Amino acid sequence: MKKKRVALFLFLLFAGFSGCSSKHIIVLVPDPDGSTGRIVVSNQAGSVEIDTPYQATNIQDNNTIPAHPTPMDKDKINAIFAEALAIQPTAPIHFLLYFENDMATLHSGSLSVLPKIVETIIARNSVDISIIGHTDTTGDKNYNLKLSTRRAESVSRLLIERGIKPEYLEISSHGKENPLIRTEDNVSEPRNRRVEVVVR
Repeated sequence: MKKKRVALFLFLLFAGFSGCSSKHIIVLVPDPDGSTGRIVVSNQAGSVEIDTPYQATNIQDNNTIPAHPTPMDKDKINAIFAEALAIQPTAPIHFLLYFENDMATLHSGSLSVLPKIVETIIARNSVDISIIGHTDTTGDKNYNLKLSTRRAESVSRLLIERGIKPEYLEISSHGKENPLIRTEDNVSEPRNRRVEVVVR
């Protein structure tokens, strides 16, 4: 199952002491990996789009169009949104495990990474672990899809054997469609024969 990517933004409501007025501030911030999505802020009066990190808008009321986005200093963001920033989820950790050619057998070097994956899952109390199988570009598309599935299932079994609950694991496979190293078709590339494990 493909997860939808969502832009990260911070929202704050300033309410007047009289209870008669309020002001909303919305600022777009980068994802944990440094990339930035986009948001559209709208009300009855109109809308503005923000697609640049650390740009902010504010809304005075429902009948006033949101303000044109302007840059907001990082120190000011940290001061205003300290509580929201403190409860942001930690960034996911990615592991790459490599496989023998045309097999669902891990390289010995990748076997040694498994304890670190298990340690990370336990340390984070993670219940959301993605296991994504890949192949290089040699061979038929359907064959590679099945091979990448076997690789992902192999890693899943190894994690379950080490005490990880199967209901925490989400298996998917991309075959040769998303190579780590771009190559022509029918090119044997060891770095593309992999499984990615994402621990959230």
